[in-house]
Amino acid sequence: MAGPLICRDEGEGPELVLVHGYLGGAGMWDGQFAAFAGRFRCIAPNLAGFGASSHLEAPESIDGHARLVFETLDALGVERFRLLGHSMGGMVVQQMAAMAPERIEKLVLYGTGPVGVLPNRFETIETSRRRIRSDGLEATAARIAATWFMKGADAEGYAICVAEGARASLQAALASLTAWEHWDGTAALPHFPMPTLVVWGDGDRSYGWSQPETLWKNIPGCRLAVVPGAAHNVHMEKPEIFNMIVADFLSDDSCPAWTPGPFR
Repeated sequence: MAGPLICRDEGEGPELVLVHGYLGGAGMWDGQFAAFAGRFRCIAPNLAGFGASSHLEAPESIDGHARLVFETLDALGVERFRLLGHSMGGMVVQQMAAMAPERIEKLVLYGTGPVGVLPNRFETIETSRRRIRSDGLEATAARIAATWFMKGADAEGYAICVAEGARASLQAALASLTAWEHWDGTAALPHFPMPTLVVWGDGDRSYGWSQPETLWKNIPGCRLAVVPGAAHNVHMEKPEIFNMIVADFLSDDSCPAWTPGPFR
């Protein structure tokens, strides 16, 4: 067992858990901590093998990552919470929603989809695996991070992504690709009872439209926000728009936090 994840934990109020994506880390949520820590206790775990948790062995399954996040929240005394996941973190939080829906008050699925083998990704999983081994993890992380922005390596948030990617372990980078290949969360979507929002940038090169569309059409009562002129990292590329959309969803009284009961 990897052990509790290292988290960034700031603010007071209801808990808001933010789960980063592949080759990411809690350091990529600066703009969201600034926007939300005044109203929420923001908790951003570094997934095993990434960021400040790079010393931990990463599981080779999305289920394994989900269990580690739950164990970490248990150690922090957090029972129920609002949950946001980006990219691979979006897979992790979907798995969490399937495992313990009664713990999740509201769910934000951002720049993600219900299957790990991404049909429209800028390159295949096997290509990423091969490039990590041939070019090295640091170079591969920098190359991949450029695809997350409309302006590529010239984007303002690019340097932060490169720095976070460089902290990942080689084991985690490869294990996570294996985790993707063996994960499909589609069957669980119709059973999500909590209010859910899907956020997607229309220039996303990692998750093509079919992925967020499947989430939107299969999760009961799901809401959708498409941000024009943004790529995979909307929260860094257009933080004001992203934060406004998420804040509106989290505070919308017409979309109340779910309480345990029959599926809608």
